[in-house]
Amino acid sequence: MAAVNVLSDTKVALSIRSVPPPQAISLGLTVFRLMLLFSGLLAAGPGWPAQAVESDEYLQRLIATQGFSLGRPEEAEPTADGKSVIFLRALSPRDRRGALYEFDIETQKTTLLAAPDDLLRGATEHLSGEEKARRERSRTTTTGITSFKLSRSGSQVVFSLSGKIFLLRPGEGRATQLETEGVSIDPTPSPDGRYVAYVSNNNLFVYDILARKAQAVTTDGTELKSYGTAEFVAQEEMDRKSGYWWMPDSRSIVFQVNDNSPVEVWNVGDPAFPENPPLAVRYPRPGKANVLVRLAMSAIDHPETIRPIEWDHDKYPYLVSVTPTENGPLTITVETRDQNDLALMAIDQVTGRAQTLVQEHDPTWVNIDQQMPHWLPGGEFLWTSEREGAWQLELHQADGGREKVLLPPATHYQRLGGVIGNEIFFLAAEDPTNRQLWRTDLQGTALRLVADGVHTVNFGEDQDAIYVDVVKTPTSLARSFVRRRDGTTIGELPSIAAEPPFYPRLEFTSAGDNPGFHVAMVRPRDFLPNKKYPVIVDVYGGPGYNRVVQAAESYLMDQWLADQGFVVVMIDGRGTPGRGRDWERAIYQRFAEIPLADQVAGLQALGLRYPELDLDRVGITGWSFGGYMSVLAVLRRPEIFKAAVAGAPVTDWLDYDTSYTERFLGIPGEKLYAANSLLEDAPGLQRPLLLIHGTADDNVYFRHSLKLINQLERAGRSFEFVPLSGSTHMVLDPALRRQIEIRTAKFFRDHL
Repeated sequence: MAAVNVLSDTKVALSIRSVPPPQAISLGLTVFRLMLLFSGLLAAGPGWPAQAVESDEYLQRLIATQGFSLGRPEEAEPTADGKSVIFLRALSPRDRRGALYEFDIETQKTTLLAAPDDLLRGATEHLSGEEKARRERSRTTTTGITSFKLSRSGSQVVFSLSGKIFLLRPGEGRATQLETEGVSIDPTPSPDGRYVAYVSNNNLFVYDILARKAQAVTTDGTELKSYGTAEFVAQEEMDRKSGYWWMPDSRSIVFQVNDNSPVEVWNVGDPAFPENPPLAVRYPRPGKANVLVRLAMSAIDHPETIRPIEWDHDKYPYLVSVTPTENGPLTITVETRDQNDLALMAIDQVTGRAQTLVQEHDPTWVNIDQQMPHWLPGGEFLWTSEREGAWQLELHQADGGREKVLLPPATHYQRLGGVIGNEIFFLAAEDPTNRQLWRTDLQGTALRLVADGVHTVNFGEDQDAIYVDVVKTPTSLARSFVRRRDGTTIGELPSIAAEPPFYPRLEFTSAGDNPGFHVAMVRPRDFLPNKKYPVIVDVYGGPGYNRVVQAAESYLMDQWLADQGFVVVMIDGRGTPGRGRDWERAIYQRFAEIPLADQVAGLQALGLRYPELDLDRVGITGWSFGGYMSVLAVLRRPEIFKAAVAGAPVTDWLDYDTSYTERFLGIPGEKLYAANSLLEDAPGLQRPLLLIHGTADDNVYFRHSLKLINQLERAGRSFEFVPLSGSTHMVLDPALRRQIEIRTAKFFRDHL
């Protein structure tokens, strides 16, 4: 599931409220029946309340604009000279196609650098299977130009579009298509700007910009043996999207070598298109084989000379990160299969052998931080650890020895912002619903730079003048400010996004015994204080993600649902990040126990304080892990939860991926996995249940819902099921998304 690294930013997708979370096997449901069920989604339900019809215009606008986000600056990165910012932005408030822009800080003017229609010359954008999968892993909801990379000097911008690679020099005319063959993905310029590396047809290539010629670093790539790409679990569960890395001198490149042959093959067919052959997918399930990952290095001048990089692969099969740097040795971070042990290793570039610098151990799991290590010019490096009970930022010597703790747990460190000279910029907040920017030095004296809100910053590469600060608050959507290192604002990246007609009617509070659960409540805009309202719990509940954040965009759809006559409640229980190791690790091997218990405890505490909450009429809804939680709630606590709408639920953890599942549940054991499954409890379903699942979901496969349905049908239980033909884990079709929300609201009005 997404949002594994608690220090990484989680992109809140509009797709069916809540974020992050395995093959379609027929369990007695015929294609005919699936189509009948699907047609039920598209039919407007009778007796739809007038107030819902009145607010349907808002719902359509909300979905068409992707939560009023289309047209807002994205992925903004300052250039090295500090004179401009390169960013992406949709072409209009209702257009998903992304284009590339430059913001000049001195003139405050914005220039369109590249647009997809101009580059494709009227042709339709084509995405390869590899690119579609990459976008699923990164939860990319736009088309066109969706990412870019700057050279270190900032003079070159490289991006891919429709399987082709483009190079652009701001101020020097239009983007140029590089003369590459085949479908290319993941282009990255070399630090000196002369080369562009990319992956095509399972091989790694380097394009020489001066010679206008590509050369193959590898040539024997196949589906079974691939080069330069991050395997599925690295992309989905480790927040690592690439599988190769330029060395700082631009003369050599490190790349991943994948042996995919041990991984189990699932043959996934689409019942809506029986004329198409099934797609063979290699999916690693708990207790079964992963991709065998190795590393190698090649010199650009002699690509035929490939040197393997060696570490104890049997002990540390997971490659978490690779860090080339000018300030220290090449380092890798690796982890054991059970994820109890993590090691930072320095690589001898001559012999390829590894030497351990730092080791981390936790009897449950070790969280990973893709930002670490961060090497400093003096040869020391920054490192984060939870060994003292919460995240702390440490300064280590070149040999790995810890020199000092710069930011102890009491500072509530969340994420590194950037390092300029001896100054360290970081994000922290005592309350994980917020995130502010702070500055410290190597002596550990901290100073807050910005006000409350949820902040994300980007200092770019090798620059010391400016940074981009994306700010979200309960009363405003994301705004992108350009600031100097002292926090002063010198510009704002322009947005052309539509503004919502109103903002959510939000209340943030806490519930339960000390320390209590963070809670967000959304009331109807026509709320009457003396009236009792049915309650909808909008749940995620899984690890690595805070549902309760002080950002209006997280609750826009919840406001629409509340306006149908409900109070919508979000509760962050144990297992959510930002409140220390013990709080987060409480869910270890207890997915079906702790998260549900905390939702109930928080709900009951709120009921004692807020008389408008009718706890005799409580529904629950969520997507992915939230879908799992929703089904679990009506199965195990039917006296509390009277109805559930579950999207893409994991129903059997033996069918989810290795990295995520084994991290939190351990290596499979029959009793443990059964205790956290929905299948054994399914025959006891008493409450109304609506299941929704995309048939093309490659994260939580359609198989999950089919297995649950099989159990329910064999037990003679009633339920509703909506298969979304051709949809993945993200439901991007506006018509489908609108009907899902309408059907969800009607389902709760009928049953509460």
